[in-house]
Amino acid sequence: MAFHPLKKIDIDAFLKLAENIPVIDVRSPSEFNNGHIPGAFNIPLFDDNERAIVGTEYKKEGRGKAIIRGIELSGPQMHRKLLSAIEMSKENKLLVHCWRGGMRSEAMAWLFSLADIETEVLDGGYKSYRHYVLSGLAEKKRVIVLGGMTGSSKTQILRHIGKLSNQVIDLEALANHKGSAFGALGQPPQPSSEHFSNLLFDLWKNIDNTNPVWLEDESRNIGTVFMPDTFYNHIQLSPAIILMMSIEKRVPRLIEEYSTYPQDQLRDSVLKISKRLGGDNTRDALAAIESGDFAKAIEITLKYYDKAYRYGISKKHSGQIIYIETDTDDIEVNSVKVLEASKQITN
Repeated sequence: MAFHPLKKIDIDAFLKLAENIPVIDVRSPSEFNNGHIPGAFNIPLFDDNERAIVGTEYKKEGRGKAIIRGIELSGPQMHRKLLSAIEMSKENKLLVHCWRGGMRSEAMAWLFSLADIETEVLDGGYKSYRHYVLSGLAEKKRVIVLGGMTGSSKTQILRHIGKLSNQVIDLEALANHKGSAFGALGQPPQPSSEHFSNLLFDLWKNIDNTNPVWLEDESRNIGTVFMPDTFYNHIQLSPAIILMMSIEKRVPRLIEEYSTYPQDQLRDSVLKISKRLGGDNTRDALAAIESGDFAKAIEITLKYYDKAYRYGISKKHSGQIIYIETDTDDIEVNSVKVLEASKQITN
């Protein structure tokens, strides 16, 4: 068994190595679940309860007794943690981090070295990674925003544009939410805002700035997920292409998309915007859902969303907004119109 001295590396080197070497996050499960480096594995030194106990010991009795208490709590499970590390290592190499790059990561790096695993520790820990993420998302890229009224198939158009060799980031897919009061229907649980920004940065850092990246026009929040302020403000200042489509053209696709969900979920979604719809509209929309008249329910809610969207566009700070009228909901046809319109953008 060879002893591998502890190596601490900065975030740039760490992320470069992470392209080929597994990342082990040794923070507690709740810390990891709130946000982590995409692709990282969690082998916690302490579970959530143990971390709380050690933290209390540190505050009351000091560092020395906290370390002894930590060894007492984690010791019986060390063999399992080491077995997990051996299984996850690649060519006997691992990258490790905790919150600040302190005792937890150093202790686990020592443990892994007992199995001859060469381990490098992130200097500054996850905290340095988060600073790196937020700084990276503040970097300006050439952005084109695709906007339009609810039901204009913006997401489908965006994905089709991506298939045509354009750079696209699907914010709603990252957020597990379609953006409206109905946006959580059929979606997995949303990530935290913190982890959303981690996922977003993982794509943003690879954007080729010689060409634009397409994003869908979104509110500051997508469901419960909030975009970082600097990133959101950058989107608001970017050129936008707004697809204008009549309610009549939008209703059929929305019926197809939402009528299959249970009525109680549809009712709950309407009630989320009841104050903005008003009492009469809310009552009529709920009655329409109850009777299976989805077209009527959708038309009522669309009128609210259209009004809200027009107001949002009027407040947009962008110097260039291009409106496209379309008389079809055909994804490919509208994708061509959008791409053609993008040639007018002067950035």
